Amino acid sequence: MTKSTSDGGGSTADKPYRLNPLWQVYDKLTSEVDHRIGWFKLPTPLGLLDLIGIRNTLRERNLYDTSREPAVNAPEAPPHDPKFDTERSFDGSWNDLAHPNMGMAGTRFGRNVPLTATWPDEANILEPNPRVVSRRLMTRDEIIPATAGNALIAAWLQFMIRDWFKHGTSPADNPWVLPLDPDDDWPTPPMKVMRTPDDPTSPPQSDRPPTYINVKTHWWDGSQIYGNNLPEQEFLRSHEDGKLRLENGHPPIPSDPAQNPTLIPGFWLGVGMMQTLFALEHNSICDMLVEAHPDFDDEKLFQRARLINAALLAKIHTIEWTPAVTAHPTAAAALHANWYGLAGKRLHDVFGRLSSSEVVSGIPGSHAEDYGVPYALTEEFVAVYRMHPLIPDHFDFRSAKDDQPTLGAMEFDKLTGPATVDLLRDNDLADLIYTFGTMNPGLVTLHNFPKYLQTFKRPDNGALMDLASTDILRCRELGVPRYMEFRRLLHLPVPESFEEITSNKAWAAELRDVYGQLDRVDLIAGMYAEDRPEGFAFSDTAFRIFILMASRRLNSDRFFTESFTEKVYTREGLSWINDNTMITVLLRHCPQLLPHLSGLGNAFAIWNRDAGGQ
Repeated sequence: MTKSTSDGGGSTADKPYRLNPLWQVYDKLTSEVDHRIGWFKLPTPLGLLDLIGIRNTLRERNLYDTSREPAVNAPEAPPHDPKFDTERSFDGSWNDLAHPNMGMAGTRFGRNVPLTATWPDEANILEPNPRVVSRRLMTRDEIIPATAGNALIAAWLQFMIRDWFKHGTSPADNPWVLPLDPDDDWPTPPMKVMRTPDDPTSPPQSDRPPTYINVKTHWWDGSQIYGNNLPEQEFLRSHEDGKLRLENGHPPIPSDPAQNPTLIPGFWLGVGMMQTLFALEHNSICDMLVEAHPDFDDEKLFQRARLINAALLAKIHTIEWTPAVTAHPTAAAALHANWYGLAGKRLHDVFGRLSSSEVVSGIPGSHAEDYGVPYALTEEFVAVYRMHPLIPDHFDFRSAKDDQPTLGAMEFDKLTGPATVDLLRDNDLADLIYTFGTMNPGLVTLHNFPKYLQTFKRPDNGALMDLASTDILRCRELGVPRYMEFRRLLHLPVPESFEEITSNKAWAAELRDVYGQLDRVDLIAGMYAEDRPEGFAFSDTAFRIFILMASRRLNSDRFFTESFTEKVYTREGLSWINDNTMITVLLRHCPQLLPHLSGLGNAFAIWNRDAGGQ
């Protein structure tokens, strides 16, 4: 049903999302089954039916619009150009031709909870002290590995995040100041956390909950490869055969420090490897298009290759990366169904779409749908993607050829910032990727936060950050509800004791000692503590946002729905998307990895370390 504007809801087309009473009954039934049994404890066919109902409920009740809140000086889309009908714009505008501002860079994050629930609790924003939460609940002694996957999982996630969201540069004045316990060994007291930038489009003295800006485009458009504005894009292009510019085999680095991606916190070797890999992939797509369409000029080649590459990224994330971190048969089947529908890839390859239904034939090529609320990524989506425990502390770099040491053992703090450029330039990409493929990431759980991220040195100004404290404080600052309220608003059972959060008795005692009251438990601490479904590297609570937003990012994007056609992508482009996987991308650009990937169903699973010498 259409949400009232009083709680921030709204409909792009002023029409309700769904009124069918049979669906309402179905969704209510699946919710009851989920609460009593749990979708992940059901046989796969029944679990899939349960997940459909859970997603229906979330679509109807957990999409809230901030774009229609009072605004001043909101960014305007550039004038319409006919090329936008078949090309992604550089800033994300004109994806929805009727609402050109929707999802463009510089527009607001949406919400997955009612806006009335997003007021920051200013009186208790430092309670309990985020630094205490970090030290007592997050600190890693030894990594707790996610044994089903490899460390490319961590690299891929950071690579994706640089496409999806960024709140902008924090102001230097008026930071949060966190008190330090007498035994705290923080090297540069006091501990400061810079505040999230204010929304420049929010009127002063607004009586509405705060809103925040995403300086990235909200779309899954490869902006971490192609830039978020025209100058960035022009710098990255070679303007020959549609290709991206490469220097020593890698994307170029701007001379202006303000534009240098290696000086932005969060850039590390894993991100650099993925950017190089998919810049190379873009250029391979251009080679394919030049051969198939010799009449295409540089601009058309670039734009088509960008579309194809971005769709391949989305496909890999949907049916390879996410099943690797949610390695449960039902979750894997559901994620494959997002792309190919329950009919599956084999029938898709033979018959194409069998139905207009996304359930039967998948989202790509279906009708665009925003479920009554203008599309935007959400603050809750950002919160559940705070998965720093995936990153290991120690890396043992070895050769893909014979597993012998290359760089040898290195700590994570040596793999960040500008040092990444030298590592990429001076080492074989295949060897770097091989090292990641043959080691585990961490589980997203308590007592597993990378130690170097608790004393992270910013590459731009040298300031130290405790990212565990920052993650906790950011959720509070941005009005993301704490754990108990978050679960209630996502229609999940709410624990009535610390022991109901986790079966780990020691963790339950630690949570009680740090928080005292259940309703004070932070979202991140609760998600990290809770028992996970079999095969999951993160919590079922976080998965609820995935269920909703993973589909929505495809459903709302014209280039994954109505415009997912031969006219826009070319026949060869659609085949490239359908036929390729992360494994084929790796083998195209690093063929020496073949012995380690042979017989592997998913490139994000742990690789065979001994195959190189055979």
